[in-house]
Amino acid sequence: MGLLSRLRERRRRKAEPVPEVDSPGLVVVAGSFDFADADSAVLARSTNLRPDAPAVLRHHLTLPPDQVERARELLAQDGWTLTGGAVAHALRVQVLTALSCAQERSRMASLAQRLGGDWIGWDALQVPQGPAQASPLASANLAPDPPEDHADEHADDQDPGVQPPPRGA
Repeated sequence: MGLLSRLRERRRRKAEPVPEVDSPGLVVVAGSFDFADADSAVLARSTNLRPDAPAVLRHHLTLPPDQVERARELLAQDGWTLTGGAVAHALRVQVLTALSCAQERSRMASLAQRLGGDWIGWDALQVPQGPAQASPLASANLAPDPPEDHADEHADDQDPGVQPPPRGA
């Protein structure tokens, strides 16, 4: 990449507005609701995430109603916004890296636990450059569906001499 190309890219990036936590048109570009899922893998799998562009990082938390204001105070110190409700959302604009996502996930899980709540998951939102290919923000506010049971899905793929354990065992 030559000097002229880098300057054009830099100018283009400056022209792109930094999103706010409530910017219209935000779509989910990455996320995980599985604590065992590595953040680096989640970011690597995302086809819509623009890694150099700021994104709204949103953590989904359940908090006791009497602890929401305390959580809001603690999170505001580091630039987080907390929205209340049955599922609270901690939101902040930042450029995402695997390290920053992992640190913030750990922090949110710890905060929720200290306040008697639970960490549910996280997602990242960006305004798409082209046509939206991810879920709109409105549908992203829903809690994830419970995992489906696929235990018998591949029963026919097994060696005929090996029988699956009986249900309920």
